[in-house]
Amino acid sequence: MDFQKYKSLVASLEFGKNLPNAVYIHQSVLGEINELLASISFKIAAAVKLKNDDWNVIKFYKRDFKLTLLNYPDFFDYPYPALHQSYTIDLSKLAVRKANYTDSENPPILHRRETLLPAGHKLIPALNKFTIEGENIGLYDNAKIIGFKQNWERLIKRKGYYLDRRGYIQPLNTNQYPIPTLAFNGQIDRHKTALSRDKLSLPLFLLGQREYLNGDYSILDYGCGKGDDLRELQAHEIDCMGWDPVYMPETDIEPCDIVNLGYVINVIEDKQERSETLTRAFQFADKMLLVSAMLGNEKIFERFKPYKDGVRTARNTFQKYYTQGELKTYIESVLQENAIALSPGIFLVFKNKIEEQKYLLERQRTRYQWRQLSQRPSQVSESIAKTLFEKHQELFEHFWATCMDAGRLPANEEFEYSSQIRKIAGSHDKALSICKINFENKDFEKAQQRRVDDLLTYFALEFFGKRNAYSRMPQSFQRDIKSFFGKYSDARNQGKDLLYSIAKPEIIYKACIDANKTLPASVLNEDHDLIFHKKYLNECPKELRIFIGCAIQLYGELEEVDLIKAHIRSGKVTFMVHEGFYDSPIPLLKERIKIKLAEQDIDFFDYVDEFKPQPLLWKSSYIDDSFADHRKQTLFDNKLRKLAIIKNDRIGLIELNKMLTSKGKKISGYQLRDIK
Repeated sequence: MDFQKYKSLVASLEFGKNLPNAVYIHQSVLGEINELLASISFKIAAAVKLKNDDWNVIKFYKRDFKLTLLNYPDFFDYPYPALHQSYTIDLSKLAVRKANYTDSENPPILHRRETLLPAGHKLIPALNKFTIEGENIGLYDNAKIIGFKQNWERLIKRKGYYLDRRGYIQPLNTNQYPIPTLAFNGQIDRHKTALSRDKLSLPLFLLGQREYLNGDYSILDYGCGKGDDLRELQAHEIDCMGWDPVYMPETDIEPCDIVNLGYVINVIEDKQERSETLTRAFQFADKMLLVSAMLGNEKIFERFKPYKDGVRTARNTFQKYYTQGELKTYIESVLQENAIALSPGIFLVFKNKIEEQKYLLERQRTRYQWRQLSQRPSQVSESIAKTLFEKHQELFEHFWATCMDAGRLPANEEFEYSSQIRKIAGSHDKALSICKINFENKDFEKAQQRRVDDLLTYFALEFFGKRNAYSRMPQSFQRDIKSFFGKYSDARNQGKDLLYSIAKPEIIYKACIDANKTLPASVLNEDHDLIFHKKYLNECPKELRIFIGCAIQLYGELEEVDLIKAHIRSGKVTFMVHEGFYDSPIPLLKERIKIKLAEQDIDFFDYVDEFKPQPLLWKSSYIDDSFADHRKQTLFDNKLRKLAIIKNDRIGLIELNKMLTSKGKKISGYQLRDIK
């Protein structure tokens, strides 16, 4: 049976627990489905040496040529049976992947058992009553968080119930579980630091945004706590495993591409054990280690009792709070490797240096929609080039877009239709010549310069981060260096010179002036600072990109940041986070992060409680028509200016509203309406 046949048979199933990616059916009723599909299920089980007693539920995948045989021993005896073993068989390779949950404290569990049986089955009424009972108290409102035992039991408890030994839902007596108050006995309760989540933790979420959770990388969650991240990764069928000294101590740990050490080192009170944990986690990483820890300041320390080099909380847990720079220094001193800031308190440490260079190069890469660039008028002298282009225009446009993105001639393996275009034009070089005749050659020259700027920014920041130069590089990177610089040493020397140059205020001032002229939107405050949106960063002159790139290396990726302020003379960079930047005419400053490059230090300022948030006026000065609210914002700002009530842009929100009230106006969405 081939995949298409299998796929059509699965699609034709008339009963079963039907999920977006798969259909589940109980083994006892396989005789009531298509004979061929039922037959191959038992044959596959026999081929991988499984007895019929080894499984009782089958999972047919809708989009993949595979199936999973699952063993729920208590399927008919317990309302929410736990999974003991699963056997996933790749039907194209007949390869088996086994998972054993027999001794797990938090195994996957099965709900709605009646859906695995055909309509009219005699057991459906008895099984369905448990589903109805759960629906009546809201247990199935969010199906994504109920797939594992501990989450299921926590949810039931939140609803005011508990499961008795038979698996029946009973009302919870709140006096049944008194919480004792214990005096400190010299022992830290580390197990209490494990959090319960219903969504992916921030470190792994950030990793996912960089396409490391696309299924190409295996993941070890080292110190996984109660396994909430694991459940989410498993739901996306990512190859992952977890280990925790309290909740999953029996896991046989194997090396994985990525190891996540998420908020672990900050809860270990013993310094030596803390370093050993960090070292051991790195040993299991084939490509990279993701390390995160809590950041804090003096105000946080004042709330708790000092204990060793950290604090002891009211729950008798230990917390070691770091500053961003302190955490980076600690990781690098223990591992003797470069730690790359992903976000405040979150760092990547690459073991595979090619992966590290790919990540850092991609961070600096400038991408444009080159397909939208203007085409030359039709008067072309080279008739052969014109004829070929017109006959194969779509192919040549695709090739041109690839050249523009790379800023150079692509190698054969870098263009997916290389064989076709070489057959038509003779070579990539000749194909590029034809493209230059039919498109603007100046555009290609600009693309070359932008790619050079990307690479020089990368090399300059390599020196700022004190990263080692590596002889092994991605092939595309080697081609870039040869094409644009000739020698690797020349590229590095140019990068070093650029890094040293940004120490001069006049260089930054000139770069800010140039940026203000060329960026789609920005505000230049004389010779003091330049403010612009983060999406324009890679469109800035390379000197300004390097200046701000140094700050990013200390702080991390700009996920939550909206505006960037480059201080021209003080050697500082400020990142600003606003509430409502994308859907409000006057966003409020929520957080300001000031990076002092000379001291390599970071100050965090949040605007809550006694610190009133500062309104951002004239937002249209910072955005262009690529923002959804650009037109509405521009009209709003024009109407506000006509009122002529604002003399100082640094007014507070209360003062602004008073000024508007004095003119009989109030803000309603993106409108200034009359007060009735």
